[in-house]
Amino acid sequence: MSDLFPTAASPPLVSALLRTQPEDFVVSEELGFPLTGSGEHVWLRVRKRGFNTDQVAGHLARRAGVSRRNVSYSGMKDRHAVTEQWFSVWLPRAEVANWQDGMPEGVEVIEVTRHSRKLQRGAHRSNRFIITLRECAGDAALAAQRLAEIARDGVPNYFGEQRFGRDGDNVAHAEAMFAGQEEARDKHRRGIYLSAARSFLFNLVLARRVTDGNWNRILPGEALMLDGKNSYFIADGIKARAAGQGRPDCGFADETDDTLCERLERHDIHPSGPLWGEGELPSRGEARALEEGIVSEHRPLADGLAAAGLRQERRALRLIPAGLSHQWLDPATLRLEFSLARGCYATTVLREVANYRNAAGQSGAGDSGD
Repeated sequence: MSDLFPTAASPPLVSALLRTQPEDFVVSEELGFPLTGSGEHVWLRVRKRGFNTDQVAGHLARRAGVSRRNVSYSGMKDRHAVTEQWFSVWLPRAEVANWQDGMPEGVEVIEVTRHSRKLQRGAHRSNRFIITLRECAGDAALAAQRLAEIARDGVPNYFGEQRFGRDGDNVAHAEAMFAGQEEARDKHRRGIYLSAARSFLFNLVLARRVTDGNWNRILPGEALMLDGKNSYFIADGIKARAAGQGRPDCGFADETDDTLCERLERHDIHPSGPLWGEGELPSRGEARALEEGIVSEHRPLADGLAAAGLRQERRALRLIPAGLSHQWLDPATLRLEFSLARGCYATTVLREVANYRNAAGQSGAGDSGD
C-alpha cells in the first residue's frame, strides 16, 4: 500500500535494514506537563523490551491487584522496540511496596509518582526516537544533505503503513463493514477499521499534493493549521501563483499575504488535509476542489465514515521532525535521532531517506505514539 503514497524526494538515497534487534528502535514518551506527586492515580514510567503496551498494562494490573480497566496509558508502543512510556493505575487508598516485583524480564519500572488524574489516551506531547539503520548501502554525503533538507523543510505527514494492517487489508475490511458484508467483532476492531479508512483518504489527498508539488505550499482556500494545535483558519481571497509570479516557497501571488508566507517558512502554520466525517469541508476554492475530487473516487469509505458519526477534522500535511540529527556509527550503520508530535510516524521520516526492509516484519502502531 505504501507504493500509493509517493515520497517528496525520490529515489531514496540508501538501502538499509530496520529493526534487526529491538535496540535499533528506541522510543521515549515526552509528557509535556508536570505531575503533582499526589492524588488517587499512581503514574509509572516503564521501559519495556519485547512486550506490547497492553501486555505491560496487564502485568501492572496484576501487580496492583486491580481490574485491567483501572490501568491507563497514552500511546501504543510496539513490542519490536525498546520503549519508555507512562501508565497510570487508579489506587486511591492503596500502595504497592515494590512495583518491580513479579515483573517479567524485559519490563522495568523506572519511575513512580502520583497524580490527581488518570492518564488519557493521546495525552502525551511527543515521542523521542533513536533509530539505527544497518547494512546501509548508498551515498552517505547525499543522505546527509537530504537529512538537512528534512530538518529544514519537513516531510509529508502520511499515516504509516502500520495503520492499515498486514497487507493493507484494514481498508478492505472497512469497505466490507460499511457495505454490511462484514461485522466488526468488537468496538476495538471497529475503531481500527474506521481509523484505517479515514487515514487512507487523508493519505490519498496528501499523495496527490506530493505529486503536484504543493504539499508544503498554500493553495487558495487552504485550511491552514496552527503548529502543534488542532486549530485552523482559511486562506481565503488569495490568488494561485502563475509562472514567474509570487513566492515559489509559498504558492500564491497576492503580495498582501506575505505574512502567511513568512509563517509557513518558520513552521508556524501548515497546509492541512481532511480527516473525513460528517459535515462540510472547511476548505474552499482550489484546495476544496482537490479534496472533493479525491474523495469522490472513494465514496463508500467517505459515506461510511460520516454514517459512523465521525466529524470532519483536519491534519497537517507537513511534518517537521524536531532536533533531527544523524551519526554514521560505521560505513554501514546510520543512527538517527528526532522527536515527533504524537500521532506522527517515524517511518514517514525514514522513507524519505532510505529504502528500508523491516527485519521484524510488519510493525505495530508503536512508531506513532497513537
